[in-house]
Amino acid sequence: MQPIRLVRGFVTVGFWTLVSRIAGFVRDVMMAAYLGTGPVAEAFLVAFSLPNMFRRFFGEGAFNTAFVPLFSKKLEGGEDAKGFAEDAMAGLSFLVICVSVVAIAFMPWLVLLQAAGFAGDERLGLATTFGRITFPYIWLISLTALFSGLLNAGGRFVAAAAAPVLLNVIFIAAMLWADRAGWDMGLTMAWATPVTGAAQLALVWWAAARMGFPLRLRRPRMTPDLRRLLLIAVPAVMAGGVVQINLLVGRQVGSFFDGAIAWLSYADRLYQLPLGVVGIAIGIVLLPDLSRRLKAGDEGGSRHALSRAMEFALFLTMPAAAALVVIAVPLISVLFERGEFLPSDTAPTALALAVYGLGLPAFVMQKVLQPLYFAREDTRTPFRFALWSMLVNALLAVGLAFWLGFIAAAIGTTLSGWIMTAQLWWGARGMGPAARMDDRFRHRLPRIAMATAVMAAVLAGLSWLLAPALGAAGHRYWALLALVAGGMASYGGAALALGALTRADLKGGLGR
Repeated sequence: MQPIRLVRGFVTVGFWTLVSRIAGFVRDVMMAAYLGTGPVAEAFLVAFSLPNMFRRFFGEGAFNTAFVPLFSKKLEGGEDAKGFAEDAMAGLSFLVICVSVVAIAFMPWLVLLQAAGFAGDERLGLATTFGRITFPYIWLISLTALFSGLLNAGGRFVAAAAAPVLLNVIFIAAMLWADRAGWDMGLTMAWATPVTGAAQLALVWWAAARMGFPLRLRRPRMTPDLRRLLLIAVPAVMAGGVVQINLLVGRQVGSFFDGAIAWLSYADRLYQLPLGVVGIAIGIVLLPDLSRRLKAGDEGGSRHALSRAMEFALFLTMPAAAALVVIAVPLISVLFERGEFLPSDTAPTALALAVYGLGLPAFVMQKVLQPLYFAREDTRTPFRFALWSMLVNALLAVGLAFWLGFIAAAIGTTLSGWIMTAQLWWGARGMGPAARMDDRFRHRLPRIAMATAVMAAVLAGLSWLLAPALGAAGHRYWALLALVAGGMASYGGAALALGALTRADLKGGLGR
């Protein structure tokens, strides 16, 4: 077997995800400036969440959870991987098109399912219009996810990781053009959505063709391989439904507080930056690698890959989480406070960011632990775990909303994330040595935690010292840059001093 080069894969996917998230952040800053937290912003955010919700069922979420291990094993075994991929694409297309037709017809009810607080005001009509325009995106992005899974299974990570950059670049260009031409900003964002899907699909199709898989759309047919794919995918779809119910609960809670959907959305986008760069990158690379190693019987290699993935993830995630908690207010005020995003929006958005930050390590660890199950074609166990996580989220988000307001949604998300991670960790005990962390990981984890504590203390001190500059219009950008640079330098120095990082790592790669 020619194994996937894990660290190179992590870095490749992480780099392009970082570029995408930075572009996405620029998009969100522009959107906050143009639309603020008003009705058009909230209507578009809910409308855009609809195709994204279904995408997670049919695209990179549930479907790819089943498709990638099966496709990877066919590649490893020299079987008809291309025919299997074309059958999967045909079946996926048929299902998604059927769902899209029904969803467009029943769009007002779908909007109310996402945000019941929209009933009786202008946001419902706006979100319905935007939703019908954006919904074809689901078919385009679901096929994009299939091609991305195919490329990842073959160790080709660049195009799949770079595709989301196109989405954000097109959105940015659309907003600039709308502002220049005097177009309606909400409608412009809505019409730009399917355009971004077409651009992403074109990129990954071209990359797959260069890899030797120029897939063609064929008539759907039920083959034994596709039947097996469905048997594995159905529990994953149900688990994806649980995740979407968690998001739905949060949006429902937020819809009853003016501005809360926007506060939660902007905070979510900022914490998604480290989650995407680290967690999603590792999950994308680790799943096909573990699948192929299990097919080859390489238990030692599986354990090494898992341990290095978890070490790499926590080394980058723990300090990021601490930063989101400690300097949440400076981050939000400097990065978002302009135009229609008012100073009164900063505090609630920063509060949501800090709560999400507390859950960041849990969500990243899920991305590392889930491939242990998916590589074994086990989607039922994570589904059972997700049900318990959903129950915790619903009880906390709804129950605490009466006392704590909109922030109950973020609290529910974070605590349910830790519940899910604990279950995944505990459930992997019976998978043997391949699912256990090695001695190097156990040696380094407490040192990573101590280095993170040092960085948090430095950030707290620097934010106090730089408070006047952070609040001054002419100085806040360099002050935030100094704050972030000081945190990074203190973490790097503490990591080297405490042994969380060695000079050999710097020469040969952390995950070596």
